[in-house]
Amino acid sequence: MTGSRTEAAGAARTFALPRGTGRTAARIAALTACQAATMVGFGLLITGPARGLWPLTAEDTVNERLEQARTGTLTALSSVASEAGNTLTVVAITLLTCLGLLLIPRLPMWRQAIFLAVAVSLQSLVFLAVTESVDRHRPEVDRLDASPPTSSYTSGHTGAATALYAGLAVLVLSKVRGPWRKVVGGLLLLLPLLVGAARLYRGMHHPTDVLGGLTNGGLSLLIVGRALLVDRSVTAAPTADRAPAAPAAEERPPGTTAVILNPTVSDAPDRDELRRTLERHGHRDPVFLETTADDPGAGQTARAVREGATLVVVCGGDGTVRTVADALAGSDVPLAVVPCGTGNLLARNLDLPLSPVAALDAALGGAPHRIDLAAVEGDGLAATRFAAMAGAGLDAAMMEHADPRAKAALGWPAYALAGIGTLRTPRMRVTIRLDGSPAFRRTARMVLVANVAAVQGGVTLLPAARPDDGLLDLLVLDPRGMGGWYRAVRTLLRGRATPSRPSTVRTPVPEGDGHKVPVEFFTFRRAELTFDTPQSRELDGDPVGPGRHLTAEVRPGALTVMLPSREK
Repeated sequence: MTGSRTEAAGAARTFALPRGTGRTAARIAALTACQAATMVGFGLLITGPARGLWPLTAEDTVNERLEQARTGTLTALSSVASEAGNTLTVVAITLLTCLGLLLIPRLPMWRQAIFLAVAVSLQSLVFLAVTESVDRHRPEVDRLDASPPTSSYTSGHTGAATALYAGLAVLVLSKVRGPWRKVVGGLLLLLPLLVGAARLYRGMHHPTDVLGGLTNGGLSLLIVGRALLVDRSVTAAPTADRAPAAPAAEERPPGTTAVILNPTVSDAPDRDELRRTLERHGHRDPVFLETTADDPGAGQTARAVREGATLVVVCGGDGTVRTVADALAGSDVPLAVVPCGTGNLLARNLDLPLSPVAALDAALGGAPHRIDLAAVEGDGLAATRFAAMAGAGLDAAMMEHADPRAKAALGWPAYALAGIGTLRTPRMRVTIRLDGSPAFRRTARMVLVANVAAVQGGVTLLPAARPDDGLLDLLVLDPRGMGGWYRAVRTLLRGRATPSRPSTVRTPVPEGDGHKVPVEFFTFRRAELTFDTPQSRELDGDPVGPGRHLTAEVRPGALTVMLPSREK
């Protein structure tokens, strides 16, 4: 029965519509109807009472002069520009862009994807309604393209190009950082004008037809953008397993809510959405504290606790989360994790949504829960704590070689690309001592100390690892040859049955036999790793410099985090 209820709740959660969907859809539909009526009215005006008035009387002259000015080069260029507004081109670019906005791990932007798809679609619907209502012949010049069976008014190519490329310009200017965003945005805004000019040059439309297309596409963007990007009346849907609504602000204990925010992975719109989500759960007037290159979160967190914060929200990547978690360790102040980075390992393993607003909404609708941290130190590495994983060898080399631009564009797949170039990383020799037991030797491509089980892409590297069991896990990876890599990958992808937790570490296989095993797992409370030569090292995805020593010890229940409530 419990399984059935859980499946039913999961199904309900999967198909639940975001709040405000119906109301927003009705408003968009009403405004689009007004848009269509306006465009039809303008078309009937230029084909009826106003057709004998200037400047409409000069349109034929414009088309004739453009015909006389044709050259081979201009004709070729106009063909390219015209294709940018072609139906197949617009549909393909819209589809690929929306899929990218939804599927690229670091990007998931459902609101922006819906904005672009709906704006392009509504422009097309209005265009069809207008061409059915207004009958206007195409210019009496030599037309360079086959005439479609639609009215000359409005220019469908120009309208579609306006909705698509101007919509992309809106997304670039609002979501992308850096000085080049204005250049890219300007070029995108220029494309609809070039498409319109090409349609005039090729004799396919009158000037007012092109103006109508620009207006049609622009109105669609304005209507949809206002509803989805400005008013934002559509918000994340409540889930079936979420706790009852949070109490009002006056019912909460006195204190403040501090948001530790990495400005390199979030911007003003993100901050506004987080503020609205906090206020919806009764956290009024949250204090936003930005991290800096000199202080990636520790000082801001200490200040927040010192000033009486009763909740700390961290918005950043794994490095920011680790720094804030380290600063909160041992306190009773709960932490809400808002994933805004590339890997988001802790959020993935806490079953939080990877959308920042959805993650915060789920966490605030849940309850506090204590999880473990791992205290770590080594040569050239100041004593600190990590929440997810630390390692040396292949994984650390991948972190070091991952291109920041690829990470920003692709998310975690950038690590996979970096891994291709690090597969030839030399095998290392390491001495391992677990919980005071006799030390043993291993060769390895990678050693990984973990407080959690899964990494990016849904791969579970250490199936027995749990963030709240008072233990840590060690993975030793040492494949040899193609057969060894095949066995290692099969083991890691297949996982292993979760064993019952032993009270002490299991006895390691002797080195003479152990080197034949491509993957080994160990469970411990304290591990001391000593490498024969300096190795690349990483903590929660951040390279920390090469070294020969790494010591990790579990700190049970050191951190309180807000986790979504789940049906038992």
